[in-house]
Amino acid sequence: MEIEAQNSPEVPCSHPYAIGQLVRYFLQLGTVGFGGPVALVGYMHRDLVERRNWISEAEYKEGLTLAQIMPGPLAAQLAIYLGYVHHGVLGATLVGGAFVLPSFLMVLALGWAYVEFGGISWMQAVFYGVGAAVIGIISISAYKLTQKTIGRDVFLWGIYLASAAATIITESESIWLFLGSGVVVWAIRTPPRVKPNAVSPCLAPPFLLATTHAAQESLNEMLTQIALFFTKAGAFVFGSGLAIVPFLYGGVVKEYGWLNDQEFLDAVAVAMITPGPVVITVGFIGYIVTGRGTDFWTGFTGASVAALATFLPCYLFTIIPAPYFKKHGKRPGIVAFVDGVTAAAIGAIAGACIVLGRRTVFVDGWSPEYPKIIILLVTVGLLYKFKKLPEPVVVLGAAIVGLLLFPFVK
Repeated sequence: MEIEAQNSPEVPCSHPYAIGQLVRYFLQLGTVGFGGPVALVGYMHRDLVERRNWISEAEYKEGLTLAQIMPGPLAAQLAIYLGYVHHGVLGATLVGGAFVLPSFLMVLALGWAYVEFGGISWMQAVFYGVGAAVIGIISISAYKLTQKTIGRDVFLWGIYLASAAATIITESESIWLFLGSGVVVWAIRTPPRVKPNAVSPCLAPPFLLATTHAAQESLNEMLTQIALFFTKAGAFVFGSGLAIVPFLYGGVVKEYGWLNDQEFLDAVAVAMITPGPVVITVGFIGYIVTGRGTDFWTGFTGASVAALATFLPCYLFTIIPAPYFKKHGKRPGIVAFVDGVTAAAIGAIAGACIVLGRRTVFVDGWSPEYPKIIILLVTVGLLYKFKKLPEPVVVLGAAIVGLLLFPFVK
């Protein structure tokens, strides 16, 4: 998937793009960017750093590090930070909205169809093919990120492999592993010098002071519960957007009983077959919870409250520490810390490919589903061979294959 750049002669000389161009890019990425958080951060690097040179490698690494050590969805936070780099809070706000809006409208439409027509049975058939293809897309993105960010640095490779192994074994991502990796690289490459006036402000990250407030809406009890629950989901879940899935299950199925198991699986499927951030499935859930037995606008309100409550914390957790990262990000100690966190983050992404792949192409994590394995391998082969093959074309082909195969395998 390559999103076309539109270079304008009116772009200021301080940076090679206008804010409108960046907003259009993220609006397009949110519309056609399949593959989940791993793939999306890979697209941003490829398009904005490698092909357009709008964002420097250092700025990208700073954003990726911030997105990894802050709670909330990885891809959305990185997008918000990249919007902030040259255009401040306005850029962060417009980019974040542009990135999330297309997928929100899609899940809103799917939520309406789900309620009106009693479920989406065809979605399981589509996901049968798309799920395997998405794992292939994620794997290629992780491979490219590894090549670019780790290179031949043996020390960073050690951190990368340790992080990947920890992710595979625990099937989760740890903020402490990311922070610890950064501290280790910082301590080894730029040992602190003990001087009376040598205390660097970089040792007191301002994000530790950041706080969020649950929306106090004068709504009915259901909307208030939705606002409070999804604010917690956005404020306290670390890692990629996929990390929020277990937290959502514990709340919407086990604690509140808003959805049953099948409905929750359908919600996860919606997240995987729509472009943009995976976390946008909260909009689908919000619509289902409030839209059943009511009207479209009540469901729309529930979807909007769920989405806003989820994304507001990650927005605040990005723009509050962003000035600090932007000002001090090029100091040797910060560069070393960023390198360590980035190596651990990419390792966790690679480990997540294996975890998600096992869950997707194996029944109960053990019995292989050979049609899915074939779809996965074909996807990897096509994307590796044809560098400019658009991912949406691959996803569409996988969806058609899934629709054809599903009646015979289930």
